[in-house]
Amino acid sequence: MKGDYQDLVDEISALLGAPATLENRDFRLIAFGAHDSDDDLAMDPVRTRSILTRQSTAAVRSWFEGFGIARATGPVRIPAAPDAGVFRGRICLPVRFRGIVQGYVWLLDQEPGAPGPDPAALAAAMEVAQRIGVLLAEEAKAGADLSREFQAVLTAGRGWQQDMAVAALRAALGPGGDGLHAAVCVAPWSGEAPASVPGAAAVCLVPRRGGSGSGDEAGASGDLALAVLLRLRSTDALTPALTAVARLLPRAVEPARTAGAAGAGAAASAGGTGAAARAGGTGKAAGSTAAAKAKASPTAAPARRMTAGVADPVRGLAELPAAWEQAVAAARAAVAQPRLGPVAQWSAIGPYRMLATLAADPVDDPAARALLTPAHRELARTAEVFLDCAGQAGRAAAALGIHRQTLYYRLARVEQLTGLDLDEGEDRLLLHMALKAARLT
Repeated sequence: MKGDYQDLVDEISALLGAPATLENRDFRLIAFGAHDSDDDLAMDPVRTRSILTRQSTAAVRSWFEGFGIARATGPVRIPAAPDAGVFRGRICLPVRFRGIVQGYVWLLDQEPGAPGPDPAALAAAMEVAQRIGVLLAEEAKAGADLSREFQAVLTAGRGWQQDMAVAALRAALGPGGDGLHAAVCVAPWSGEAPASVPGAAAVCLVPRRGGSGSGDEAGASGDLALAVLLRLRSTDALTPALTAVARLLPRAVEPARTAGAAGAGAAASAGGTGAAARAGGTGKAAGSTAAAKAKASPTAAPARRMTAGVADPVRGLAELPAAWEQAVAAARAAVAQPRLGPVAQWSAIGPYRMLATLAADPVDDPAARALLTPAHRELARTAEVFLDCAGQAGRAAAALGIHRQTLYYRLARVEQLTGLDLDEGEDRLLLHMALKAARLT
């Protein structure tokens, strides 16, 4: 399918004598023509970002849609706007199927005063755009069918219902269903699922906690996760998949350089493509690792920032439900412990592999109940850092930035509140698990 799009984009480029790009209606790049011009204005920030990150920002999308491209049935000429990062004007060919816009073909317009494309060539290019519209509509229909099958696997109860759902998804995917895949959870997710994700076999929305209920039902509470089934070439080739996942997460946007850019200038100049997945803090000094952990308290409710969890690769679909649970656990761990995220792999989340399974519901152990109240946040943080440091008082005091005697005083208060003896291994284990599990709630 990708080759078909590229051939059609190259055909439009040849008809109009200018490099063309094709984006779907969500402004995600599908294909682009070769660019061999020495004109520096041709590769302006908006076009460069679209090609390098394979998508445009929401601000850029809003700016271009302001010219009526979503309603147009013919070519739309858009003037240059240097303040918005658009150094050259654009010609937009709406890609439609049965009256519904499926995407857009973009071309660079001529310099002001120069004659535009020949009307006959534009008409021929619009006919090619209609052929692209047919392909995009067919792909969207197939994707919708896969989304339903994928969602059924993730929300079906255990037993024969799940087995039937897996069989239906395998049939829908065809021979590719027996290949290598990785399940990904991106949460929390608002709005509709993206029309496509690079490298994805299927995409759908599900309740964040999994289990019963449809995506529509969960949508009423806004408690949705985006589920992605990524195709893999090998278990060692995860980088392209992780890059695709990172691009689904919000990006930091630099302040606008000028006031009248309608937001597009800032969007065009935003740097980076999202964070790559971390493998987990190996190679760090113990003191610095503990110091990083000491910055947050388990009693502080974690912000609902968007994170992604990536499961271990699986071959075939029989283990997909278990892989989804891994992905959900990894996404939750990335919220609980920011050093793991924003994209966390199941294999790298350490004790949270077990804790996320045990703490599917909020933990309320009576021994830790008083310690986990907001009034004792500092004591909880002290206890967690002490236990993270394997009970070594010197390391814990250094990580917390306090005197050792202050540490001993706080630990004595912890023992009074909890009734636990921190010299006993099982009591330490119980308190450590309760403090870590509290981060997952």
